[in-house]
Amino acid sequence: MTFPPAVTEEQFEALDDDALRPGVEALCRHLGVSGDVTRFADGSLPVYAVGARHVLKLFPAVHLDEVATERDVLEAVQGRLPVPTPGLHAAGEFGGWGYVLMERLRGASLKDVWPSLGADARQDVSRQVGEALAALHAITPPSLGPHDWAEFVRTQRHGCVARQRARGLAPGWLEQIPDFLDSVDLEQSDLVLAHTEVMSAHLLIDNGRLTGLFDFEPAMRAAREYEFVATGIFLTRGERPANEALYDGYGRTVDPRKVLACTLLHVYSNLPWYLREVPTTATTLDELADHWFGA
Repeated sequence: MTFPPAVTEEQFEALDDDALRPGVEALCRHLGVSGDVTRFADGSLPVYAVGARHVLKLFPAVHLDEVATERDVLEAVQGRLPVPTPGLHAAGEFGGWGYVLMERLRGASLKDVWPSLGADARQDVSRQVGEALAALHAITPPSLGPHDWAEFVRTQRHGCVARQRARGLAPGWLEQIPDFLDSVDLEQSDLVLAHTEVMSAHLLIDNGRLTGLFDFEPAMRAAREYEFVATGIFLTRGERPANEALYDGYGRTVDPRKVLACTLLHVYSNLPWYLREVPTTATTLDELADHWFGA
């Protein structure tokens, strides 16, 4: 038994765990791994714990190109960050789907733990994240897109207002976007290996120390400021002391206006959603940049 077809997003989104389970079990037998197979609740792609030692991540045909990204970045970062990353066991195709079999890391999700942390503990964790990002950004990227960063920026800028309007952004914000982007130069950026989704849901923690950073399939070669979109919205959430600690761990200053420009140009940008996640009294994009990303 192999996997059901998923060559379009619509086909993929229509599949539930029951539809995938026979293919998952067949793939586990093919890979020679055993143990209880349990699907993780979160994630845009299906991910399963297999016993106590393995994690199996699946890629439908519509996302098959992301297998190579996850595989190559996991190989590039292995043993080179102060935070553990999953060891790579196997990657390939099976039954029309892609897969990555990797090491299962220990620890609880930082997403679950963060709300219970005090201010000092949040700053300590944020500093650890900054240190990990400094090490990540020092690694020479494997072959990743976009291969022409300036063209990527121009393309994203061209459709920016229309995309945010389609997502329901209020006119008062929309009318500020063109002038704000005109005032920020991202085309001549220092490019790094960026995870792009370093957020609490992709970090593990145990006894105050980070024990895992995972989910590298969205990695890309990007301006370093692009990395801090996710940390500001989905980790520090506009808490200035936590932002300051993160940048301190990173070892260099980060321009909040450039990060907000990257927020607007991000491939998954959804400013109305971000404004719900991290409410603000800001009324201008400059104020918003300072609130979300300032230190």
